[in-house]
Order: sequence, then C-alpha cells, then structure tokens
Amino acid sequence: MRLRGDGAARGAGRLSTPNLTTGSPSRLILGGGVGGLATAIALAERGMSATVLERSRFADETGAGIQLGPNATRRLRQLGALDTVEAVAFRPEAISLFDGPSGRRLAAMPLAHAVEARFGAPYLTLHRADLHASLLAVCRGKSAVELVEGFDVSEVHGLSEGVEAKTDDGRTSQGISLIAADGLWSLLRRQIAPTAALRFAGATAWRALLPREGLGEPFGAPIVGLWLAPGAHLVHYPVRRGDAVNVVAVIEDGSSEQGWNREANPAPLRAAFKRWAAPPRALVESVETWRCWSLYQLAPLKRWTEGRIALLGDAAHPVLPYLAQGAALAIEDAATLAASLEAARGDDLLAFPHYEALRRGRVRRVQRAAKRYGLLYHLGSPLSLARNFVLGQRRPEALLAGFDWLYRTETPRRA
Repeated sequence: MRLRGDGAARGAGRLSTPNLTTGSPSRLILGGGVGGLATAIALAERGMSATVLERSRFADETGAGIQLGPNATRRLRQLGALDTVEAVAFRPEAISLFDGPSGRRLAAMPLAHAVEARFGAPYLTLHRADLHASLLAVCRGKSAVELVEGFDVSEVHGLSEGVEAKTDDGRTSQGISLIAADGLWSLLRRQIAPTAALRFAGATAWRALLPREGLGEPFGAPIVGLWLAPGAHLVHYPVRRGDAVNVVAVIEDGSSEQGWNREANPAPLRAAFKRWAAPPRALVESVETWRCWSLYQLAPLKRWTEGRIALLGDAAHPVLPYLAQGAALAIEDAATLAASLEAARGDDLLAFPHYEALRRGRVRRVQRAAKRYGLLYHLGSPLSLARNFVLGQRRPEALLAGFDWLYRTETPRRA
C-alpha cells in the first residue's frame, strides 16, 4: 500500500462519499470485519456517517467460534445490536476446567444467570460468521452507514480537510478521516508505525466445528470446557444456537506461516495429545479436517493514531487468544472512539488521540493477562500440580469475581 500526505483530491469516482465541501462527509472505515462493522454502528448511533470499505464481499464463512464476555455484550446492547446477535448465539451455563492428562475436573465458574446478575450483560458463544452477519444486518438497517464491497485500498492520500482512499484500478472514496480496522496484518499500521513487526508466538491454534448431537459428555454439555496440559490446551463450547460445538486446540509448535484458515496435516496435533486422557484424545482423533493458524504478537505501538488516521482492534493491539478478548477489545474500541468523536464535536484531530489515551492502559492490561493465562494453561509438572490444587480450592463465585477487572468496565457515555 502507498500512503501519501500530499496532493489534492483526485476524481471522486463512483464509489466515493459525498464531496467534502458540498455534501455530508463520512468517516471511512477500512475493513468490514467485526471491528469495522461495530465502529460503523457506533458512529451511526451517535449521528455520524460511516463508509465501510471492504476488499471482499462482506462474507465471513470461516468456521471459527467466538466467545463474547459481558464487557463485549454490554457494548453491543449500547449499540442496539445485542438482540440481533443473541438470536444466533448460545448462553453457556459455566466454564468447566479439566486436567488434560488425567481427565479430572478441576473447577467450574458459573456463567448464565450469575454473569448477568454480576455484570449486567450475558456471556455468549457463537459462530464468528453468525456474529459478522448480525452486525452486517444492523449496518444495513442504518441509513448513515454505506457498505462498499470489493474495495481493495492501495493508497491513502491526505487532503486539506480529510483523506482519500484509492484502489489500484482507480476507484476512490473520500472522507473526513480513516479508521483502520483491517486486522492483524493491517496495511495502514505501517503509516503510523513503519518499523512495527509481528512476531510468531511459538504456538499454533487448530479449530474444528462438530455437530453437537451425539457428542459424549462433557463435550456436548452446555458449557465452555477448558482442558489444561503441558504445552497445550483444548477449548470447546456450543455455537449455532447450540446445534454445533466449536473445538479449538492450541499447541506450542508450528511455524510462522501467515493466514488463519489453513488446512493442515493433523499429525502434529494428534501427537501432542498422545499423553492426554482418553476422552479428549478421542475427540481430537475423531476430527477429520482441522483448520489452523499461527499465533502472533506485536510489541506495543508508540501510537495508534496520526492526524486523520486511527488504528482499531487487532490493527492497533493484537492480543493472544487465551482470554477470548480479541473481538471484545475491538467492540470496546468502537464504542470509545465514537464517544470520543461526539465529545470532541466531530473534531477527529482532537478525538483520535483522546480515544487512544482512554484505551491504551486497558488494552495493555488485557494483553499482559492473556499472555499470563497462556503460560498458566500450559504449565508442566510440578507447577501444574500446584495450579490444579489452587483451582480446586476456589469457590465458583470467587472464580467469577476474579474477572471483575475485565468484565466490569464503564460504558462510554454521550457527551
């Protein structure tokens, strides 16, 4: 991608937003994933227009599941999107923790009514494609949101009062500013942090989607199951309103190959489960087709914003998946960014640094905690024995209270 700060506006083209001086200008959002769509909804809820530029056709059919804690669902309720999302989701009753090698149940943390009562919002599990489709439906119901598909941005130009995004085939779109929600491999990140480089985290995640009917306990139970073992862990939970089960295994192995939807030979995964208890080992061996992706880390950026460009979600702050907070942080970002723009009376040059200042400390805490939880999940003996003993002594309510810092977050208020 070529990013330029000079030059006047070129021809607006058929996909552009209204002229900055004669129409009602919009904010451009690069990326039509969860973060980008949530940002468009958040802006529209506060009376601002948004144009979402998506390189594909707004289709997300990847087989990944996703967990949304109450910090995320509270934001979705604020954005008027929770009912649509919840209609395709599942409410698990608990998170149950197991020791992988022995198969012993270690502890359980209540969800369902307990989470709603404590945090004022539900804990949901769902298919990522269902979440994406729900947010897309909400966007399509808002006149302030324009969705532009097949727009693969190759250049971004600074204008005197805004920005212009351009594709290689000459199409353009103009806006007041540009919000980059283009994910882990963000193209706009290099404009703000040209030396930033993703680093392979030394682990690979594998996923599969199975019919729930016929799965033995506890894999078909209405829970999030989390199995811990040296160098690996396994997660499973219902999705598709409870009709299917998403299975994710993470092992400390693999390569730095890019992409998160690769089909791969499952031999390394099955080898990592050879010393596990029979039930989880049999589950892993029963899956014929696995998709995998390598996990990456990024050192904290010195800044997420520059002038009229702001990074959001994984583009600004990738987080390891051990706390299931990637999508939640992007949704939080969206709500905070929209609130900052409203408080600044639409002055993006003031709002963007304010948004970053509000979010930076929160994000760093979640990133550090996620990394720490990954280490705890994968402990070897004798430290794993100590971990298991401590978990066995904790009351279920105390386990839930331990996440107050994560789930009890303030909702951005209107100015």
